[in-house]
Amino acid sequence: MPVNAPSSPSVPVASAIASGAGWTIEHVICTAGPDDRTFEERHGWTSVAAVLNGQFSYRSEQGGALMAPGALLLGNSGTCFECGHTHSAGDRCLAFRFAPELVEEVVRGMADVRATHFARAGIPPVDALVPLFQSLPSLIEAHDPLCAEQAALAILSNAIALDRDTHEPPPDARDLTAAAEAAQIIRADFVHPITIAALATATGTTRRRLSRAFRRAIGVTPWQYVLNRRLDAAAALLRDSDDTVLNVALDTGFGDLSEFTRRFRARFGLPPSAWRKHVRSDQSAKGNIVQ
Repeated sequence: MPVNAPSSPSVPVASAIASGAGWTIEHVICTAGPDDRTFEERHGWTSVAAVLNGQFSYRSEQGGALMAPGALLLGNSGTCFECGHTHSAGDRCLAFRFAPELVEEVVRGMADVRATHFARAGIPPVDALVPLFQSLPSLIEAHDPLCAEQAALAILSNAIALDRDTHEPPPDARDLTAAAEAAQIIRADFVHPITIAALATATGTTRRRLSRAFRRAIGVTPWQYVLNRRLDAAAALLRDSDDTVLNVALDTGFGDLSEFTRRFRARFGLPPSAWRKHVRSDQSAKGNIVQ
């Protein structure tokens, strides 16, 4: 979560990645857990934090939201907020901050957008953000100012555009708790089959209420959340290992190679083998630029 605070076992630690005229990027690692208290903090500039790992709750003047991997936390300049880890420990984010004049500049270049303040507390992990999130981990290693500035502007414009979309009212505290607990169960084991009935029993609610609460809190259905976790895990294995595509599919919960290929292509834009080649080629090119 995007904060500036002294280092301690339960307080986020921020490392500067890059900065420029009216923007900064920090890699933020938080180790707080259920036993750590929440405390009020304040956004200096307009903030957009891309959640890379972990899960936490976020509350600001725009309302409450459950932050999960692939989501964007939204913060308006000068406003107070709280983050908590009631249901899980730790998270990792890339925190982007923008000066008011840069936000105004970006808004002026967008059709049908006038407001420079966010209306929502966060953007759930929607498919539209997948290509953007795939490019973010390389920022931590690349230290390329041009690449970082391009990513910062893309994050801001996407956050502004998605913030304007229609959305349901935020879930109440009970539904937020049920959704958070269900997401934690899924994240702990998304490879093996799971049912709405099992999640509802584990969270002490009904199947209908859990399905609705999950969709409102996280932005996708439980099935889509499981699918996205499997696909993200598969993408990481394809990028970092030399396992065959079939083994990657089986290891991440897919029993059918053709289904895996179809769903992977729908999410990432390329079939698994081509995506692996593209990502590794891109990493090699960036490595040569840095050297």
